Amino acid sequence: MNNPDDRPGATEEQRPSPGAPGELRLSPEEQRRVTRAAFLRPMGLFVVVIGGVFSALTLSWGVVILTLATYAALVFLAARDSLFWAHVLEGREYRVETRPAPEGDEEVPLERRVRRLPRGETRRKAEQALDLHRRTMVAIEESDEIARTVLDDAIPKLHGIAGRLVDIAERREEVAGTIRDLENHAGAPQREDRATDLAGLENELRAADEEISRTVEKLSPLRSRVVRVSVESGGAAQEASARLNADLDEMNLRLDALRSSTSPPESPGQ
Repeated sequence: MNNPDDRPGATEEQRPSPGAPGELRLSPEEQRRVTRAAFLRPMGLFVVVIGGVFSALTLSWGVVILTLATYAALVFLAARDSLFWAHVLEGREYRVETRPAPEGDEEVPLERRVRRLPRGETRRKAEQALDLHRRTMVAIEESDEIARTVLDDAIPKLHGIAGRLVDIAERREEVAGTIRDLENHAGAPQREDRATDLAGLENELRAADEEISRTVEKLSPLRSRVVRVSVESGGAAQEASARLNADLDEMNLRLDALRSSTSPPESPGQ
């Protein structure tokens, strides 16, 4: 039976969006387009060229194997990346989207959003995370052309981490405010059925605190790792870059899972 999403008359609303991970069902033709694009990505081809040159100079089969493994990993990751699907199928810019900033202003810089947070540990860690993000980006920008090419995929992932962390910090402060309101109205009749809500919010608060702290800890060594990639050559640089990108993917997945599992808290008066 044909997939109904592939019918010529299907509307845009009926077709799954490539930007919705877990809901996307690619048609065979779309799968072929994505796979072909993944094999022809400039980043992957650059790895093959550099690896080939380095293996020719060293006459080492180990470099050939490492180059092919790195290339296969890059193709595999790209073929499973919903952002890459959107880029190939719809021509969208290949970058990580973050949810709209508060007050309906999607262009509010992350630094300004962090300054709006109440003074305290959450704001301090968010500011620290943005500072580490800036330092890492400067290290990438100051690298040579070869290193910047190898690290090209890391840039949108770093931006995604920063945006998601600020989202979670804002949500954390919203939850903290709701908890304070619930505790202040604990004796009111309309609050008697909120014990479960309070416990859930407290768990969410702890999860946000733990993930923010964990992310800051993971961001701390990134600048030195970028510098290490820039001074390495050949297969060593490719391997270091692949490990860096894998860690960035893992950080984005954890932050996105936490952000997606939460929803704006209700007002205590509701």
